Amino acid sequence: MNLPGKVAIIGGGTWATALAKLVLCNADSINWYIRNEDTINEFIRSGRNPNYLSSVKFEISRISFSDDINDIVKDSDTLILVTPSPYIKQQLKKLKSKALQDKFIISAIKGIVPDENLIITDYLKKVFKVPGDCLAVIGGPCHAEEVALERLSYLTIGCPSQRRAQIAADLLSTPYMRTSTSFDVDGIEYGAVLKNVYAIAAGICNGAKFGDNLQAVLVANAIQELQRFVNVANPMARNICEPAYLGDLLVTAYSRFSRNFLFGTMIGKGYSVKAAQAEMEMIAEGYYGTKCMTEINERLHVEMPILNAVYNILYKRKSIRAELRQLSDLLH
Repeated sequence: MNLPGKVAIIGGGTWATALAKLVLCNADSINWYIRNEDTINEFIRSGRNPNYLSSVKFEISRISFSDDINDIVKDSDTLILVTPSPYIKQQLKKLKSKALQDKFIISAIKGIVPDENLIITDYLKKVFKVPGDCLAVIGGPCHAEEVALERLSYLTIGCPSQRRAQIAADLLSTPYMRTSTSFDVDGIEYGAVLKNVYAIAAGICNGAKFGDNLQAVLVANAIQELQRFVNVANPMARNICEPAYLGDLLVTAYSRFSRNFLFGTMIGKGYSVKAAQAEMEMIAEGYYGTKCMTEINERLHVEMPILNAVYNILYKRKSIRAELRQLSDLLH
């Protein structure tokens, strides 16, 4: 396997566009799967993604687009998966048998595979028989919007193979993007799911006008809750204060670019889930992650009062004020 070889972006959203911008700083060309042919045609015409980060100008001559995922995968060596988690199973079902063999796959998906309740790397190992050493994950803290603005940002690449982790890190490094590597694939993936849930909780506090003090205590307890979970789900030595965990949580729970915080804020203001989703016109993956993580924790039995409160508000339609006041008694 000659890595990174030809690199493919699988997905056409905000994060996919930001990652394409980074990769093209280090690769001569890329393949790019976008499922909508009209979007591709407009992209080629304007040199910009018509739907996301349209301020970013691309050299179209360096990009091979296709709305056929099999064509893109066949012609690529390294695949960067950036499809929202609720849709990844549907997209990967289109692949021909053994299509992912001999590929280096980097997941930038911050969610759980619905129904399966598996993190992305576990799903790829189970369903597509991809070896663990051929799988990597991208952790933050990093917002796509700040990549577009070329603001100094940070990524952590998790992979069981140090060599391949460094290859992925080098692929994404730019003068404004710092990268580091880690062996903690599961911890980074679970952390990326949970920080979205906690950002929704922070947003709910904000929207319901509970104040900055409660929000700060909530986030401080959230990192402890995240640590309890990942230590049970994947016991290993890790520093929870590193950027991939605490940093990613903080930026997601406080940034104006955080769609999960925005979603939570709308819920806190009294929007229904459907109304908030319709107005945002973007995926708040923490909504789906809340249900998946709650179901996973039914097996692991980790103490997770913040996750439980968010689940009760979003899925059981419990009173926001009652849930937050009850939760506040459990925080310390």
